[in-house]
Amino acid sequence: MAAPADAAVLVGLGSDLDLPVVEQAAQEAAGQDRPLHLLHTFDWQAAFAADTVAAPRDQAEELIARAAQLAHQTEPGLTVRGEIVEGSMLPTLIRRSASSFLLAVGDSGMAGSGQCIPAETTAVQLAARADCPLLVVRREPPPQGPVLVGVDGSPSSHLALRWAVRCATRRGARLLALRVVEYDEDTDAVAEQLGEALAQHADQHSTVPTECRVVRGDPAEVLIDTSRNAQVALVAARGDEPGRAMLGAVAQSLLYHSPAPVVVVRGLAEAPLSGPGARPTRDQRP
Repeated sequence: MAAPADAAVLVGLGSDLDLPVVEQAAQEAAGQDRPLHLLHTFDWQAAFAADTVAAPRDQAEELIARAAQLAHQTEPGLTVRGEIVEGSMLPTLIRRSASSFLLAVGDSGMAGSGQCIPAETTAVQLAARADCPLLVVRREPPPQGPVLVGVDGSPSSHLALRWAVRCATRRGARLLALRVVEYDEDTDAVAEQLGEALAQHADQHSTVPTECRVVRGDPAEVLIDTSRNAQVALVAARGDEPGRAMLGAVAQSLLYHSPAPVVVVRGLAEAPLSGPGARPTRDQRP
């Protein structure tokens, strides 16, 4: 279902390493005219094991205060709320995502690690299980390139395309809609479908510079390579099966390997979209 009118952009804060998340989340919140909600989970058991019980709590409060200050510096007029919750981060964020407009977290060092990433990693679990779109922020700032969105013709990929149009509008950036197809597919016909779909969603945002690109190859490899020059990459959680608790291979590959921030889109709406190219396809499966 669509997010409530007053739903916030929610940020999961684990440590100082997550402060870059705050800056990008604040920009998203301001662009959407939404409040920013900073959330840190606190473990009392760990606190009692520390030298003093007060020290971990003081550190948690300091983290929230620093994050709030950074958010106000990034977007001075933004409404910012901080909260410290007793419990574990993952289940708390999953639960809170049901009433959030967007959830933002760090990538736990996934980008560029070159290592096998456990499926239990918080960002991966949230991408599969959250009820709202997820922004995964990298530790290195992205280039000022286009907003990239992977489209496969499925209804859920049209939700990602809709989000990408709005994202590009807010950022004043060029939008690159990319469709990856099989080697035996008619690229001209697919390009026409993609152009019609983009026109459907960009109609009220005609000032956004757009480009449609159809490429033959492996969807994950093409999107990851193209994302190296993008300021953000968007993809549906799963193209042909957009249900909860599922994450497609392409979305997972982007999370693991794209150097750009990634938005995994789900939860914006459940009704199937009508219009050109809105049927599920077999080629790209985010």
